[in-house]
Amino acid sequence: MSKISEKAENRREEIINACDALYKTKNFQEITIKDIGEVTSFSRPSIYNYFQTKEEIFLGLLTREYSDWADDVTEIITSNETLSVDELADKVAKTLEKRITMLKISAMNLYEIEDKSSLDCLKEFKIAFKRAMEAMVECVTKFLPNNKEKPELIQYAFFPFTYGIYPYTTPTDNQKRAMDEVGIAYHAISVYEITYRFLKKILA
Repeated sequence: MSKISEKAENRREEIINACDALYKTKNFQEITIKDIGEVTSFSRPSIYNYFQTKEEIFLGLLTREYSDWADDVTEIITSNETLSVDELADKVAKTLEKRITMLKISAMNLYEIEDKSSLDCLKEFKIAFKRAMEAMVECVTKFLPNNKEKPELIQYAFFPFTYGIYPYTTPTDNQKRAMDEVGIAYHAISVYEITYRFLKKILA
């Protein structure tokens, strides 16, 4: 990597880190390019040298999250010779427990973010997403080799399921109040627990 490209990559990471920090205290609609510029070491106009829209910054953050998740799943594959369904569900659930930002963006704003990002940024994200999906399929194929349907369930059931994890585990006070008033029982459940239960169900 050249010094120029390395410098550019470092600046992109600084912008993404700023976005990540802001997203922990503000929602997607509240965060602006100006906000992100105020917590980086360079001016707001300079951000446009690296990202054309706020959505591209969020997509960069999501790309990093999926890449890190793929690494965690790959670690499960390389560190274990055999795993039972229960053990596999446990380990995968623990990897998602670390990816709250990924789950939140995917559930809340992914469609809009993808629509307002350049093709190059979107392709970079899809590469990371594909890595994560392939790692999960490889994981299931290695540890549950006798069931040919399980990899397909990962692709067409588990991945769509992940988009609902964040809102299901993190309802707002207003949502809980509404459920209470219409008689819907709310039971608190963690990212780990809902993921573990779902995986045990579809992999059994």
